[in-house]
Amino acid sequence: MDDAVVVREARADEYELIGELTVEVYVGGGLVSAASPYVNSLLDVAGRAGKSELLVAEIGGEVGGAVTYCPPGSPYAGLAGPDEAEFRMLAVRESARGKGVGRAMVTACVERAREAGLSGLRLSTQKNMEAAHRLYEQMGFVRTPDRDWAPAPGVDVLTYALAF
Repeated sequence: MDDAVVVREARADEYELIGELTVEVYVGGGLVSAASPYVNSLLDVAGRAGKSELLVAEIGGEVGGAVTYCPPGSPYAGLAGPDEAEFRMLAVRESARGKGVGRAMVTACVERAREAGLSGLRLSTQKNMEAAHRLYEQMGFVRTPDRDWAPAPGVDVLTYALAF
């Protein structure tokens, strides 16, 4: 089996799979309650694909992860400034973890932002996503505590930025 990770734009016929994968990671991983209204946002893959860039990472011929890249002007870019991009809803299937899938998707977002001539890339991450924090820091992202926020009581969201 080929373990090379290939990041590409998602196809419409993959939207349902991507929604299920994202909910599996967020709800199954204890990051979001199954009763949270955010689950509807995670499942609305077609909606976010129409207002951002939806990327998937293939490994071994299967979708191992997905991420939403939000260029300037995307309504999904709630954190980024006018000359920055943002990525959201990064999810890696449990069976694909530790194989470079997350790193490949973040790298693809970085490349898109650089190619667009933007000044940086931003992200939000939950406080308990420690493996993701390590990845972001290894890739040069720095914490931006002045932009931390809480979408709901008891849900602390940390922010990071990568400047170009």
